[in-house]
Amino acid sequence: MALRVESRSVGPGDNNAYLLVCETTGEQLLIDAANEPRRLFELIGDGGLATIVTTHRHADHWQALAEVAAKTRARLLAHPLDADALPVPTSPVHDGDVIHVGEVALEVIHLAGHTPGSIALLHRGDPPQLFTGDSLFPGGPGRTTNPVEFGSLMDDLEAKVFGKLPDATIVWPGHGKPTTLGAERPSLPEWRARGW
Repeated sequence: MALRVESRSVGPGDNNAYLLVCETTGEQLLIDAANEPRRLFELIGDGGLATIVTTHRHADHWQALAEVAAKTRARLLAHPLDADALPVPTSPVHDGDVIHVGEVALEVIHLAGHTPGSIALLHRGDPPQLFTGDSLFPGGPGRTTNPVEFGSLMDDLEAKVFGKLPDATIVWPGHGKPTTLGAERPSLPEWRARGW
């Protein structure tokens, strides 16, 4: 099924908020109600909002969550290991769960390391599209605070992302421009060696 992706960079951290729209039904899902609720409402438009997924607990990714949730009454989803830090109650999603936006399926991939409950969302389209929050950027994995967290994130990225998805997969990060797995794959040994 066709998925349309729209985005806005919001807030002082230039956070990417992604609006995913099922082209068949018009249903909409927002990834990270990061900041500037008025701009997010403009992005959402008159189509309503069925679901908001928060990729992880860091506050720059949910500053507008309470306001957008109150106005849209959208279903709220996050991994339970990060949900306690969010300003509003959310329903849990786990690794391997499937979230639907209209007729489009999005697979939840738990990528522990940047935070305990960081998740990515995968749309297995042509090409696949992966919304990675702060777990993967152009040029490397997301920030971690110690070698154990770094190892966990790299292990998950290599096993669940680079080990399973094709080079054509588009990566939509939580900050910055999109990239592809093919563009990043040659750098995996360098990331391991440098430790960040």
